[in-house]
Amino acid sequence: MKYTKMGEFEELVLLVVGALDGEAYGVSIRKMLKQHTGRNPSIGALHSALNRLEEKGLIDSDEYGATAERGGRRKRFFKINPAGKNVLRRAFELRSELIYSIPGMNLTNLNS
Repeated sequence: MKYTKMGEFEELVLLVVGALDGEAYGVSIRKMLKQHTGRNPSIGALHSALNRLEEKGLIDSDEYGATAERGGRRKRFFKINPAGKNVLRRAFELRSELIYSIPGMNLTNLNS
């Protein structure tokens, strides 16, 4: 698989989709992003990122039952797939390699 370009926001969304493990939909993703990063993206911006990740083949989605409380709309759930996990693994490895190439940098002093 070739390298997949991904911006910081897309990477964060992909991480959250993976962490939510099948329970990822617009509101739950937005809530977790806000909780962990302080960011509160619009639903439109979030869905644009989710659509890009799906087009890149990194996540899959399924729609489930329409409800009256949602105005008859179905809820779309997202799940990270093996390609998405591989992209995150490569991003982690690259960042780790670069962090450890900084003189004097190690896990015990990352905050200094």
